[in-house]
Amino acid sequence: MIPETAPPRDGEHPDTAALAGWLNAPVRIQQFPAGHSNLTYLLSSALGEFVLRRPPLGPLAPRAHDMAREFRLLSALHPHYPLAPRPFRLCEDPAVLGCPFFLMERRHGVILRDEAPPESDRPAISRAFVETLAELHSVDTADPAIAALGRPDGFLQRQVQGWIDRWERAAPAGAPDIDLAFAHLARQVPHSDDSAVIHNDFKLDNLMLDPAAPGRVAAVLDWEMATLGDPLFDLGVALAYWSHAPSLGLATRPPGWWSRDEIVHAYGLRTGRDLTALPWHELFGVCKLAVIVRQIHVRWQRGQTTDQRFSRFGEMVEELGAIAAKLREHLT
Repeated sequence: MIPETAPPRDGEHPDTAALAGWLNAPVRIQQFPAGHSNLTYLLSSALGEFVLRRPPLGPLAPRAHDMAREFRLLSALHPHYPLAPRPFRLCEDPAVLGCPFFLMERRHGVILRDEAPPESDRPAISRAFVETLAELHSVDTADPAIAALGRPDGFLQRQVQGWIDRWERAAPAGAPDIDLAFAHLARQVPHSDDSAVIHNDFKLDNLMLDPAAPGRVAAVLDWEMATLGDPLFDLGVALAYWSHAPSLGLATRPPGWWSRDEIVHAYGLRTGRDLTALPWHELFGVCKLAVIVRQIHVRWQRGQTTDQRFSRFGEMVEELGAIAAKLREHLT
């Protein structure tokens, strides 16, 4: 079991004195050790408990891990979607921690990572997973604060080119299945007029559940990639985690969990959306995961993180490539 918090890993301890000076209060720092991307800490002070989010160490992809953007997004979204934690304070002064970071409220609950819930709870959690995503996609995008979060026009085309560019910068030799899948996706970008607030990394371990009622979601976490775009893109990424990448989270294939088709059926009933183009989005979701996994593995290879969980991420890229090849067969 991964503990909720632990002493910061070697090389990842924020400057406590600098934080105390910035807050004008003594602070204590613990790390949330389970994340794969941004570094996240529990900051305790006389002002209360907060979650501190900052980018990972080492060189970053352009426009990735933008803490100021995530802070502004949460500021706009929280009043409309209370499952998004309320942000507290943003720091863009590099003299404090050497990078932008922000504080947000701490929510309490259970995050499912490596320990499965009882089989009897799994259907309720599956339903909550779908309904939480559908509720996000129902947020009114006409509100000016929400409308400013992204540019839905041309969203899919930008996503295709942006993730191809990231893949080419990070890709090793010998990953032809992802190369072929991206080429196929670029040739067949579906037409889309639908727009919603999308999380862009919606997965089971980004949900915090009420320990007294596991079918109730207490918070949705990790909003760094959220924007306005096609809601099927969000569903495709969610399915990539749920059905195709169990090694990146808790396996949802054992008895009690909803199947991929049950997730899709429930989402369609809840939203009334046309799901014809979903297979394209599902393939994109798998390719996107391959890019993220490869980027994290590169940081581990360069010694920019010592987290041993990342040592086998190179194998995961190959696994995701094989999945992408199977999904692509159904699109040709």
